[in-house]
Amino acid sequence: MRLRNLVFGLLSLSVLAPILLNIDSFSSFIPSFKQEFLEDVTAFILPADTSNLNILPQDESSAVLKEPIGILYTDNHSKTILTDKDLQLPDTGRALSATDEDAQSGKDDIIKQIIQSANQGKEETRTDRGADQESHQLKQQSALNSDKVGEKDALLTKTNKQSDQSPLPAAWERQLRDRLIKASVYLSLPATKNNLRFTRELRMRIKEVQRVLGDAIKDSDMPKNAYEKWKAMDQLLEKGKQMQYESANEVKKLRAMLHSTEEQLREHKKQTMSFATMVEKLRAMLHSTEEQLQVHKKQTMFLTQLTAKTLPKGLHCLPLRLTTEYYNLNSSEQQFPNQEILDNPLLHHIALFSDNVLAAAVVVNSTVTNSKHPSKLVFHLVSDRLNHAAMRMWFLVNPPGKATIQVQNIDEFTWLNSSYSPVLKQLHSQSMIDYYFRAHSANSDSNLKYRNPKYLSILNHLRFYLPEIFPKLKKVLFLDDDIVVQKDLTGLWSLDLKGNVNGAVETCRESFHRFDTYLNFSNPLISNNFDPRACGWAYGMNLFDLEEWKRQNITDVYHSWQNLNHDRQLWKLGTLPPGLITLWKRTHPLDRRWHVLGLGYNPNVSQIEIERGAVIHYNGNLKPWLEIGLPKYRKYWAKYVDYDNVYLRECNINP
Repeated sequence: MRLRNLVFGLLSLSVLAPILLNIDSFSSFIPSFKQEFLEDVTAFILPADTSNLNILPQDESSAVLKEPIGILYTDNHSKTILTDKDLQLPDTGRALSATDEDAQSGKDDIIKQIIQSANQGKEETRTDRGADQESHQLKQQSALNSDKVGEKDALLTKTNKQSDQSPLPAAWERQLRDRLIKASVYLSLPATKNNLRFTRELRMRIKEVQRVLGDAIKDSDMPKNAYEKWKAMDQLLEKGKQMQYESANEVKKLRAMLHSTEEQLREHKKQTMSFATMVEKLRAMLHSTEEQLQVHKKQTMFLTQLTAKTLPKGLHCLPLRLTTEYYNLNSSEQQFPNQEILDNPLLHHIALFSDNVLAAAVVVNSTVTNSKHPSKLVFHLVSDRLNHAAMRMWFLVNPPGKATIQVQNIDEFTWLNSSYSPVLKQLHSQSMIDYYFRAHSANSDSNLKYRNPKYLSILNHLRFYLPEIFPKLKKVLFLDDDIVVQKDLTGLWSLDLKGNVNGAVETCRESFHRFDTYLNFSNPLISNNFDPRACGWAYGMNLFDLEEWKRQNITDVYHSWQNLNHDRQLWKLGTLPPGLITLWKRTHPLDRRWHVLGLGYNPNVSQIEIERGAVIHYNGNLKPWLEIGLPKYRKYWAKYVDYDNVYLRECNINP
């Protein structure tokens, strides 16, 4: 009965012990369970006669049992190694005796068989009350030896603590050397070299580990602080690893940035190439546009010159209508009044040379309208043979109020011929005809301005023969037919020209009106006698002292320069260049308010300047009687045109 109780007690212990020892989740209960297990084992008292335990067959008792492995419990978190020496119980008279080897082997065999039986019958329930009583007795006996088991448990706890404080694995001397190699590798990496602080610290750790290792060839040769150095080196190497990782990330970022930059660069190159192509196209378009612009400018200039040279239909009708009416008059009706005072030097004589009836009418009308003493005005109008009758008829029908007018035909000046006038001889020469009418010849000028047929008219050159035309006069006010008089001009006749022949307004404010614009200074005859930056002056309203003219023999000076310019090498055609040369240092500057220029080409003439000007001049191609005239200036001219006149209505001349 006692044997059966003993077996069931051992079975209970053997069933519970493996379960608690092999489950990781109950690792925290290992120490207490070990203590209970040992208490139960040590408390179990075998009878003195151990032969009664050999309940197994005798043939099995003789079998050789292997020595049990000394590992009680092992998990993945911590390794606790308990040897047989650690588990050897103290020798007591009442405990399991180890003096008899056979008895001990028999006991071990019995325990093995009991454990195996317990594993097979762990589902059985204990129903025997006697087994419970025996178990209770076993517990009482184990309590007697609790003190001794406590000592053993303390020994186990001490062993565990030592294991926790020394986490270095076996052959850790070799691992330290491996870490030295790894540290040396880190020292050679770029990320480490760029961090001086880390490099210094790593070198210091290397030296410390080298000192720890020293001449050690096994783990027992290591000093006590080897673990701390090992841990410090591991931490530093982990930091180096992180640095390498960060450096690798930086390299990846830089590579990504480089890739992105390269992509952007390629895109910019494409855009640049596209932009360059676009620029080339724009340049080609600009060049083409400039060429077209030049063509249009030439066409515009040609059309403007053509329009300026072409007589509008109304202005062509007007002289024809007037000429017809003039020849229907008898001889007495064709005469002007007050012809006896034409040579009176005390009167204010105005010279006007024109073939435009309407333009001459505006000059006379505006001068008389704004004169304070119109009875003192004497107009000397000279026209060509074609327009002489029309001019006379107009002023016979539209007399200039109290003023006196004389209309002459240039053909009546018999003294003006090619033998006397060099310019008249040139105008009739074949070379001049070729110059004007053969535009594609080698000697033709590309500038249409200088091929204007008005330069062929001798009327344009009569201003250089004023003393011959008016031999009895002392002063003459010369007016062009494209001017409008807005103020009284009486004050001009009282001006002192200080010994000069010409009184005119200078044009210094505009650089293109200086001498070098009109004269060829590459020719020594010009460059040796004149200043290229000298101020030019304007024809259109000029006060001429005829007495000084005769005294200084200006007409001969003019003829001499005209002879020198027979091949047009000193200046092109026109009257201003020879006027500048002939009257060089013989011109008295007038106040600018007497003569305002530019209304025939400049759209930016100040309105204030226009309104305060005594005479406004439509010099240029944009004449006010042409459709191409500037509209904002036309009103100053149209103010003195009587559009209700019967002749103007018949010829459809409207504002």
